[in-house]
Amino acid sequence: MINHSAFVVEPWRLREASLHWDVLAQSESLFALSNGHIGWRGNLEEGEPSGLPGCYLNGFHELRPLPYAEAGYGYPESGQTVINVTDGKIIRLMVDDEPLDLRYGQLRRHERVLDLRSGLLHRMCEWTSSAGKSVRVRSTRLVSFTQRAIGAISYEVEPLDDKVQLVIQSELVANEPMPHPSDDPRVAAALESPLQPEENYAHDTQLRLVHRTALSGLRIAAAADHVVQGPASTRTSSTSTDDVARLTVITELEPGQTLRLEKLVSYGWSEKRSLPALRDQVEAAQAGARTLGWQGLVDQQRQFLDDFWKHADVEVDGDAEIQQAVRFALFHVLQAAVRAERHGVPAKGLTGSGYDGHAFWDTEIFVLPLLTFIYPHCVAEALRWRQLTLPAARARADQLGRKGAAFPWRTINGAECSGYWPAGAAAFHINADIADAVVRYVSITGDEEFERTTGVELLTETARMMHSLGHYDQHGRFHIDGVTGPDEYSALANDSTYTNLMAQANLRAAADTAERHPQQAAALGVDDEEIRVWRDAAEAMVLPYNDLLGVHEQSRDFTSRQVWDFGSTGPDDYPLMMHFPYFDLYRKQVIKQADLVLAMYMFTEVFDAEQKVRNFAYYEPLTVRDSSLSACIQATLAAEVGHLRLAYDYLGEAALMDLADVEKNTRDGLHIASLAGSWIALVCGFGGMRYHRTGTLRFDPRLPDRISRLAFSVQVRQRCLRVEITGTHASYTLTEGQSLQIQHCGQTVTVTRDSVETRPLEAPNVLPEPAQPPGRRPVRPR
Repeated sequence: MINHSAFVVEPWRLREASLHWDVLAQSESLFALSNGHIGWRGNLEEGEPSGLPGCYLNGFHELRPLPYAEAGYGYPESGQTVINVTDGKIIRLMVDDEPLDLRYGQLRRHERVLDLRSGLLHRMCEWTSSAGKSVRVRSTRLVSFTQRAIGAISYEVEPLDDKVQLVIQSELVANEPMPHPSDDPRVAAALESPLQPEENYAHDTQLRLVHRTALSGLRIAAAADHVVQGPASTRTSSTSTDDVARLTVITELEPGQTLRLEKLVSYGWSEKRSLPALRDQVEAAQAGARTLGWQGLVDQQRQFLDDFWKHADVEVDGDAEIQQAVRFALFHVLQAAVRAERHGVPAKGLTGSGYDGHAFWDTEIFVLPLLTFIYPHCVAEALRWRQLTLPAARARADQLGRKGAAFPWRTINGAECSGYWPAGAAAFHINADIADAVVRYVSITGDEEFERTTGVELLTETARMMHSLGHYDQHGRFHIDGVTGPDEYSALANDSTYTNLMAQANLRAAADTAERHPQQAAALGVDDEEIRVWRDAAEAMVLPYNDLLGVHEQSRDFTSRQVWDFGSTGPDDYPLMMHFPYFDLYRKQVIKQADLVLAMYMFTEVFDAEQKVRNFAYYEPLTVRDSSLSACIQATLAAEVGHLRLAYDYLGEAALMDLADVEKNTRDGLHIASLAGSWIALVCGFGGMRYHRTGTLRFDPRLPDRISRLAFSVQVRQRCLRVEITGTHASYTLTEGQSLQIQHCGQTVTVTRDSVETRPLEAPNVLPEPAQPPGRRPVRPR
């Protein structure tokens, strides 16, 4: 957990037993609620104090300048930044004549609980004003998985000792004051008060605000309605201005009486719809929510999650902290994607403004593989979003002198907005990463309609891009030079093994898919000659190998570089990119995050067992993990080659990345890919699950000493397979669907609904653990 006694380890809840200002911003991220369309940070209902106010809509952004000391051809001219939209969470309370502000008076008790089974955030607060009046406030908050446009709050107040007068102000607030996002005054100016008012409305218990951004030209509407329950003398009124719409509730309560407010908030945005159309949209969402009522929304949320957990839960016996962490992770990954619906999955989800709200390659390599096996509908929608952004990707490819489509390194709306050109103009593996997600989704789900309508086009355009990057040498070998792979400390590398393997798979998949769907391929201009060209390049792809060392090169001649001087690098010098020039990093053997090791995970069939052992031992002492994407992959490969204790430590780092605030930036939002990585480390690491591109699942399970039992389910081709692993055996059960063939430790096993297939585990080889860079061994945060 965040290293604070206020946080408690429980299997199905995240509970903060008391409020502490030093972790307020981090807890706002941890307690964030989202459905992939709406994101509400876990701010206090009063609005203040806060670490970082935050209400987000997926895809809603403002443009901002990208400053360059020296501009160059192909540099993006503007960036995109997610902005804090109209805040519908705010409910202010006056007790007699004093506002409830936890910085004043006496806070007698405060507890918040995120219930992972119900999807509700509960809060209880007991507070005494400076005048000695005490009240208890209970609130429950949800962002609906079933009603995409709806967030809702139940808010109750009761006096504890004496009669009190209460005034509740339930608000919609636009253009909240925000911390400066950048030291660049041009960026700050672009994002200060980014919402321009177009309409405000207040009548009876209903509120509405409509705004528009100045540069991106996006329109947003937010509406709220309320149900008020209190004594007969309770009075309400409403007002609105450009940036604030407010319902005021006034009453007097005796001890034993309660004032209850139910608040339903709806959001909508568009770059095309008119103001009246968007107004009608949020009003229609309100009408649907009113019909259900608060309890109906709560019941739908629980029913949805009951079904989700039936297929998604991972059970870990022996480590209560990891058990809580993996469920927390699965919940937040679901929140990031479940109703994104043809929008991206940002690296921080909708939990904070970190990374400017951008989506990266994290989505396809870390998040979508997990969702493919537990909630595949989200995967199809995320990839359809990529298809929708093809016009921008084709234009970017043309600008860079390439064929096909060059998908952006980081983006919100599909346009490249990375000012770091070795990534924005050279990290081309993002294209093959998207292709890999397409192939995995189709193979695991059997969704032929998706392959025909979406997959063919994505695979074709990414294959054209990857092929256009390469060239043949005089020996007929195909090279891809000058690219940036996953390791951003080795930019502009030649023959990146990861990139070349991904490109090879992309080319083969595009050829196979074009032959399965000739009509769709022909419509894209694919002919037999282009298919042959793809296959030839894939067959001739270079995978650099050092015969003397007996290891695969991360990229050509990587092992001939000077090794970074780790002995002179102190613990305060990490992350290296913040303390050393990239010139030094690029030409040394030092690795930001798993790269060749990631390639071994992605392409397990390419590397034999001895190669994996040697490769892992070589690259482990060079990998500094200056990225949250690394620990889960190192955990997975460490488990495969037999370093179970090391794998367990890496699992702890990945799973607790945010709960323990490992990188000290959880305040800006959660690390969604690392959260997904905790599932990868458990299921693919200790569960030993590997997916073959033909759709076959293989398992080679092994558990560390601290975990006595691991159980999980995966969905494949309309079947649900449950896997349960103990220290000596693995059991496979089919809970849904027809019989399924899998592999266990190299042997074919047929699993049916009528039996439990139990097989013994194979003992892993016990090998000396490789060293890590000094001071960079994974340390369990607690």
